[in-house]
Amino acid sequence: MFPVEGQSTIQALDRALEVIQLLATRDGMTLSAIAAALDQSVATMHRVLATLEARDFVELSVDRHEWHIGPGTFRAGSAFLRRTNVVERARPEMHALMAESGETSNLGVEWKGQVLFLGQVETHEMIRAFFPPGTVSAKHASGIGKALLSRYDPGRLQSFLSNGPLERFTARTVTEPGALLAQLQRARDEGYAVDDEERTLGMRCVAAPILNIHGEAIAGISVSGPTQRMTDDRIAAIGSMVRKAATRIGKQIGAAPSPE
Repeated sequence: MFPVEGQSTIQALDRALEVIQLLATRDGMTLSAIAAALDQSVATMHRVLATLEARDFVELSVDRHEWHIGPGTFRAGSAFLRRTNVVERARPEMHALMAESGETSNLGVEWKGQVLFLGQVETHEMIRAFFPPGTVSAKHASGIGKALLSRYDPGRLQSFLSNGPLERFTARTVTEPGALLAQLQRARDEGYAVDDEERTLGMRCVAAPILNIHGEAIAGISVSGPTQRMTDDRIAAIGSMVRKAATRIGKQIGAAPSPE
C-alpha cells in the first residue's frame, strides 16, 4: 500500500503544478529564478524539477541552463483538445482566414466562465495580436466571448449578467448590461461580434460562433489586429469572413447548413 503522507503530499503536488504553470508563461527560467518567483528554496525546486523531468513534464536546456515546459506537459494538455474535434477541423480554416484577412486568426471556447484560447495562426505583420494557447479572457470584453454570449438563451444570459458588475479593462469596455445586450442582439442578427478596443486599446477583434449538431455554440473563431489596419470600413467584410469560416467548421462537425 502507498504510505499516507497527509497534507505534505498535497503540498508537494501543488508545488509541482505551480512550477508547470509558471514555466508555461515563460520562454525559459533558471533554477534560481524559479525558486525566487515561487518563494521556495533552491533545493526544494531542484527536487520538484528533477521529478517533473523524469516524467518529461519539464526539460533543461544544457546550453543556457534554463528550464522549459517539456513534451509530457504537451501530451497531457492535448488530452483536453481531444475532447472535441473542433480544433482539428478549425485549423485549415484559421490558416485560410489569416491569408484572406491579413490578420491573426484565433480559436477559443468557453471555460469556467471565461474564454480559453486553444489556437492561433499569426499574421506575418510586425504589429499583431497575440493570444497564445491557454490564454483566458473575459467574455464581455472579447470578440469570441461576445459571439458565444450572443447564442445564450435569455435565462442563461440573465444569469451571466447577475453574477456581478462587469469588469472594465479600457475606457471602451461595455460594462452596462443594457448596452451589452444590445450588442449581443446585433451580433446574433449579423452573425458576428466585435471587440472594439474593449480589452486592449489599439486592438480590435471580430468573431463568430461555431455551432454543433444541436445548434449550440461550442467555440468561436476570430480575426484580431490593430485598429490602424482593422478600420471601421473593414469590419463588415471581416465579419463576413469569420461568419463563413465558422459555418464551414460547423458543417464539418455536424451542424445543420445555414445561409452564409
